[in-house]
Amino acid sequence: MKEVADAVILAGGRGTRMLPGSMYVPKEIMPLVDTPIINHLIWESCNAGVERIHIIISPNKKKILAKTIPEGYPELDLVRSDLPKISLKPIPENVEVFFYEQTNPGGVGDAISIVANNIEGPFLVLLGDNLLIEDHISPKKSGPDFASKSCKKLVEYFYQHKIPCTGIIEVADEELDKYGIVELEDTLIKNIIEKPKIHDAPSNYILCGRYLLPGNTGELLKLFTGAEYGELQSIAFFKHLIENGGFGGVKMNGYMLYDSGNPLNWLKSQIDHALRRDDLNQDLRNWIKNRIDDENS
Repeated sequence: MKEVADAVILAGGRGTRMLPGSMYVPKEIMPLVDTPIINHLIWESCNAGVERIHIIISPNKKKILAKTIPEGYPELDLVRSDLPKISLKPIPENVEVFFYEQTNPGGVGDAISIVANNIEGPFLVLLGDNLLIEDHISPKKSGPDFASKSCKKLVEYFYQHKIPCTGIIEVADEELDKYGIVELEDTLIKNIIEKPKIHDAPSNYILCGRYLLPGNTGELLKLFTGAEYGELQSIAFFKHLIENGGFGGVKMNGYMLYDSGNPLNWLKSQIDHALRRDDLNQDLRNWIKNRIDDENS
């Protein structure tokens, strides 16, 4: 069995729900307090042992992402000598990074198809606006050694069960109609229902933007074209995996799912993360308390 040596980060979307901010800052590099989302995704991929990272970007993001990610800001070492170098230049030296343009956003399946045929063997896929965080740390603990282990959990599952898999996370009932909900049998996904009503949901587990896909994904996606399936192309593909060999669901218990796809979710993510960080939580907690007291007085 081939090793999982590649990761694909999908960062080609327009970010329309984050306008006007995403006119100037692509949502994939918006900071979670003080560390860009893309840094977290790169380090999570590297923590899983990949050697190559493929980033799908839109043409308007190319000037920003394709230059900044590989080069970083090493000249700031002198200004912030308290930070590790990898916090300012996020790609580890032993990892290659490649960029691909997605001219017209067409959903997850379309973005994966752009790069799939350039990869040999199984590979990871990470949605560029979804973070899975277990440890809430400052930039002083930047890099793969301190990164989320969610992708690593997928790789471990793949080596054990020898089938593709996806990360899943539990949400409250009122969130079910916003996501793809999975029907589970032990660790196998038996069905995926897109944005169901509460009484139609087979579980409270959602797809959370982490996938480990087989090496023949590029060929399989040709069976489920965007023209025929639209944005449900990836769901049709996942159902094919379910019916042909199996598709595993890896529970991300203990992780927080942070989503930069819309302003309110991202604001909640910022506050939640800051309240869990040792270096920020007390000052922020006191400020929030005082602010609420002022409002109620």
